[in-house]
Amino acid sequence: MSSADLLAAAESLIVSIPDYPEPGIVFRDITPLLADAAGLRTAIDALIAPFAGTFDVVAGVEARGFLLAGAVAIVAGVGLVPVRKAGKLPRPAASVSYALEYSEATIEVHDDIPHDTRVLLVDDVLATGGTLAAAHELFAQLGPTVVGTAVLMEIEGLGGRDLVGDVHSVFRG
Repeated sequence: MSSADLLAAAESLIVSIPDYPEPGIVFRDITPLLADAAGLRTAIDALIAPFAGTFDVVAGVEARGFLLAGAVAIVAGVGLVPVRKAGKLPRPAASVSYALEYSEATIEVHDDIPHDTRVLLVDDVLATGGTLAAAHELFAQLGPTVVGTAVLMEIEGLGGRDLVGDVHSVFRG
């Protein structure tokens, strides 16, 4: 099977759920993709491809970004830095608040990596870009360099790329 066929098969596992968690929002459920070994491996390889060899750690954004970032870290042979929701870390070094499509949130991170560390940010979906822009700001406050941003899916038309900048998205919806 070609890489394009493998990617199409992986993408077909993502389910769109209208009006969740609120009316007007279309939630992209990646759990069927996560449950499929071949689809998950295809997606992880595609997330890493443009950045292979350029990062020292993967920063996964809570919550579904953790799942993808953990797999990326293992495949790439690097460490993992969790970017958590406020109040979930025992010793946050930085925090940033931001707006979501349907609410407001704050994320935090520890200062456990050297300032010269190269970070690949990974999340599941790029929508309005608030979460990933806040994650970029977190690392800017602490010193490590974000060398790239990778998402499983980009929802076009919501302005996320305008806010975050260059983003590698495996799928677009």
